[in-house]
Amino acid sequence: MKPLLTLSRAIDWLTDMFGGFAKWAVILSCFISALNAVIRYSFDYSSNGWLEIQWYLFAACVMLGASQVLRVNEHVRVDVLYGMWSARAKVWIDLFGLVFFLMPVMTLMLYYAFPLFVRMYETHEMSNNAGGLIRWPAMLMLPLGFALMLLQGLSEIIKRVGWLTHTYEMDLHYERPLQ
Repeated sequence: MKPLLTLSRAIDWLTDMFGGFAKWAVILSCFISALNAVIRYSFDYSSNGWLEIQWYLFAACVMLGASQVLRVNEHVRVDVLYGMWSARAKVWIDLFGLVFFLMPVMTLMLYYAFPLFVRMYETHEMSNNAGGLIRWPAMLMLPLGFALMLLQGLSEIIKRVGWLTHTYEMDLHYERPLQ
């Protein structure tokens, strides 16, 4: 179990790195959005390229930040009964969801997204908008984000199995979101 927990820590580190990038991408996206608005209303000038950069950065924020959200256990879940169950039941529910839902769906999404990215990269597909950008950098966020989620799902599975076998201690405190 020790080598698997080492792998889990390495995946968590990778997720943290991409999560940091996602954090800066959202800040930069907001800054560019505000600057675009100021320029558009002050000088009556707009650029499709700058609008598309906002979208690309937001795509990076969502796709690269999703695995970080899973890592810190802040992802959306159906909280009808989850909060009332014991720690052991929660771990088993999480493990079931990770193995039978997250991993297959992320594998399928990666299977479909990667060829789409490759096709756009090879053909240098451009935006249809005047002054638009090449599309493959934005499309890269899909397979990269799904791959990160797949890796983080593996890390979460390892941690939960480690907790069940008493070789890993994890914080199982779950705070129900305010309604």
